[in-house]
Amino acid sequence: MPRPRTLEEPEHGWPLGWSASLLEFRTHLAVERGLSGHTTAGYLSDLNHLAAWACEQETPAEALTRDQFSAFLVSQQAMGKAPRSLARMSSSLRAFLAFLRLEGGGGVGPEAIVKPPRPPRILPRTLGESQIEALLNAPDTTMPLGVRDRAWLELLYASGLRVSELAGLPALSVFLDEGFLKVTGKGRKERLIPFGTGAERWIRAWLLLRPGFNPRGGELFVGQRGEGLTRQHLWRLLKGYARTAGLRAAAVSPHVLRHAFATHLLDHGADLRAVQAMLGHADISTTQIYTHVHQARLRALYDQMHPRSGG
Repeated sequence: MPRPRTLEEPEHGWPLGWSASLLEFRTHLAVERGLSGHTTAGYLSDLNHLAAWACEQETPAEALTRDQFSAFLVSQQAMGKAPRSLARMSSSLRAFLAFLRLEGGGGVGPEAIVKPPRPPRILPRTLGESQIEALLNAPDTTMPLGVRDRAWLELLYASGLRVSELAGLPALSVFLDEGFLKVTGKGRKERLIPFGTGAERWIRAWLLLRPGFNPRGGELFVGQRGEGLTRQHLWRLLKGYARTAGLRAAAVSPHVLRHAFATHLLDHGADLRAVQAMLGHADISTTQIYTHVHQARLRALYDQMHPRSGG
């Protein structure tokens, strides 16, 4: 069986002018649009599939019709391409047709590519409240490091912080008497986040022990030699405590605790805008995914408990 042709072999490339068109498009992406090599390779990988299909139809790029583009996408779907792959491929085709139009081609334009169905929304994984309780109880709080770890676990769940925000959190940014903390998140935007008495209690206990670690800087949580904890260190600790709590370590991460924070707030009636502000999402549509988790839980509870659910 002959080896498939690639854009790295233009002298043995596609007929009907396809090799030249794709090579010119590659130059356009890299030079005029300044796209990375990885992104450019993704576009060209998709267009190689189109070139192979079009050459079987004996059709040059500028002669493809709207119906042919639709037929090509249907053929890719029939081959088992996932919705996300089809969405990316459609984007590649639109970019290629926009380029051909820019170059004065007389064929169809990017509007010929029908937008594919939106890929199914992937709901964030989260943990139930009993699982969170087991995780919070995992550190050995008879030891100073166990008190530290209980404190940052409590704070991570109580505030929905990103792990990078937790790692660099200054001790002076936590206002225990007022019950809130100040954090600088993405885009250097500051936000204020309240936290509960559970986190307050363990942070106070840790602050009594922290001077004994001779902190080098102002981070709230430090290691045995006084250095600030890194994201990687926090990840490793969390995975260990997940195993101690009887949870599947692969299913637990700092971001899963962030999801749990948002989901459980909504479960207990929190306002979506308030959750958006605490998470630091610029767009509420990012936060709205948690309402899908919340609604799915309500549906499951209804199906289990309601006498007329049909379950």
